Amino acid sequence: MEKLGEELIATLQVGPWRISFDLPAVAVGVGVTLVLTALALWLRRGLPRDPEGPLSKRASFVAAVHETAETQLVAGFEQPLRQRLLPLIAVLFFYTLFCNWVGILPVPYIVSPTQNLNIPMSLAIMVYVLAHYYGLRTRGVRLHLRSYLQPHPALLPMNVVGDMGRTLSHGFRLFGNILGGAILTTLVPTLLARVVYFIPAALFFGVLLDGFFGIFVGTIQALVFALLASAYINLAVSS
Repeated sequence: MEKLGEELIATLQVGPWRISFDLPAVAVGVGVTLVLTALALWLRRGLPRDPEGPLSKRASFVAAVHETAETQLVAGFEQPLRQRLLPLIAVLFFYTLFCNWVGILPVPYIVSPTQNLNIPMSLAIMVYVLAHYYGLRTRGVRLHLRSYLQPHPALLPMNVVGDMGRTLSHGFRLFGNILGGAILTTLVPTLLARVVYFIPAALFFGVLLDGFFGIFVGTIQALVFALLASAYINLAVSS
């Protein structure tokens, strides 16, 4: 294990290959997964066993979240594909959301996993693979591959490059916004404290920027990421 700047990097030697892990990003990502799992189990316990019985507060909350997610995230899909994709897109949204939010915690080495390029790109590649999977499953191999030859076969290289570029932009958009917010929330209070020598202002702007970039921008970016994932899969199954 070695410390590179403010990052803790663990290195694993597997034969001739050397694999490095960003320990805070991995640990926080696993922690977010455990929190979401525990939250899901807690909400599940609040669901009534009798479908005809009165709804509890937790059941009403789950119903409201389900209806909102269905109308906002997967409204463009036909049934039954909508019901199959709803859990995927909803989990993708909540995982990205909690990863963005966790960066506001004032704990050393607790950072947003999404400000590590490996996390957003892994999620974007997963969406890319799933888009082709559902495209092949829904439209068949022939029609799915034929879409790369439209509107003219000569545009095949451009379509392939555009398909890959869309995935890169999907991951880099989330990474850049979260990393940029993290840099600003660190840089601005530090400059105010060291250049202006006004500690109260530095603390105030630090909390303000944390709330803006961590909660507001983090929520917007999670929603955009999930909506783009839904749009890319929808494009693959309907183009």
